[in-house]
Amino acid sequence: MIGRSNVGKSSLINAVTGRKAIARTSRTPGLTRLCNVFAADTRYYLVDLPGYGWARASRTERAGFARLLQGYLTGRPTLAGVVWLLDIRHPPSRDDRAMGELLGGVAVPVLAAITKADKVPRGRRAEQVRAICAGLDLGDDQCIITSAHTKEGIGDLRDSIESLVEGGRRGSEESA
Repeated sequence: MIGRSNVGKSSLINAVTGRKAIARTSRTPGLTRLCNVFAADTRYYLVDLPGYGWARASRTERAGFARLLQGYLTGRPTLAGVVWLLDIRHPPSRDDRAMGELLGGVAVPVLAAITKADKVPRGRRAEQVRAICAGLDLGDDQCIITSAHTKEGIGDLRDSIESLVEGGRRGSEESA
């Protein structure tokens, strides 16, 4: 899972796995500094990558995080897909667009989990999601509205992740 700092990656991992504290959450953005790997079930792992947009990191640390992300996304032949977390309350930032370009060059499916839906009135959600998806060239079929707090969309997200994993397995079996 990848996304800006403070987008709710740890909370979403907890919600998707159905475990309250598998990933440590905090109100302080940018605490994830390594790749944290969580067994979602016996079939696949969820990997929590450091958030981008690291406001409290030195230039050297930011460069190291960028290398880590790029290396992880391009150097993992078993990577079935990427779950890209985007906050429904914010339009795509320069960092989001840069990540979109990086993800566009990776040969794996990208699924956008639009987080924190509970923070926006229902009547404004569709408009917000359309703006995010249009700003990042994402198709409607790539976006799932979620809330780790209310559990909205969590079942759909889990099903979509499992489909990515199953599709990745079939693809690797076909190429073998």
